[in-house]
Amino acid sequence: MKYPAKINTYCPFCRKQTSHKARLYSKGKARSMAWGQLKHERKLKGYKGKVAGEKTVKKQGKRNKVVLECAVCKKKIERTIGTRTRKKLEIKA
Repeated sequence: MKYPAKINTYCPFCRKQTSHKARLYSKGKARSMAWGQLKHERKLKGYKGKVAGEKTVKKQGKRNKVVLECAVCKKKIERTIGTRTRKKLEIKA
């Protein structure tokens, strides 16, 4: 799926329609000391700790996200494109 590199859309910070620059959303670096990560490691540790492969769940498509940056105030807004989809998102110049 192709998405334009620049779009005119509403900016909640400027409270008006402004030009936005689009880029693909990417996940940040995982923190090894995060609460969820520590909880997961505790669960895997010790006797009968292996929890991998318990249930077989049908995989759903990922949500495609785009980060829009306002040309005026430089604030960033996340936008989900569609619902769950299997198509790759591509920013066209």
